[in-house]
Amino acid sequence: MTSIQLPTVTGEFGTKPALEFPSDKAPEGLQVKVLRQGNGTVVDAGSEIEVNYLGQTWGGHVFDNSYDRRQPLAFPIGVGMVIGGWDDGLVGQQVGSRVLLSIPPEHGYGTRGVPQAGIRGDDTLVFVVDILHVR
Repeated sequence: MTSIQLPTVTGEFGTKPALEFPSDKAPEGLQVKVLRQGNGTVVDAGSEIEVNYLGQTWGGHVFDNSYDRRQPLAFPIGVGMVIGGWDDGLVGQQVGSRVLLSIPPEHGYGTRGVPQAGIRGDDTLVFVVDILHVR
């Protein structure tokens, strides 16, 4: 059985990460890898969380990140307010964690993609998420 190859992430919690992609194509299904285990409050469905994040297409361009804006994003998690890969991948994590998410289209924006952000319907999305707070 082959192991799943995920991007290598450089940078520490709280700083803008950089991704280096393997030569392999994106893996099937939602992939969640904890890069730094936090020891804070566990994220429950229905909580509001505050995160910093970087979003990039698999092997492609960065389409969004909160680090450059110096403005974390706060939103309800686990209730369908964000893409499914975030709901499924972040619920159960702890504050202080840095999490790598590889999100296939069916757990992201679907076949429509987000053309204005340069996201095609067949793009796998990769996010590095620093979980800052939960309320």
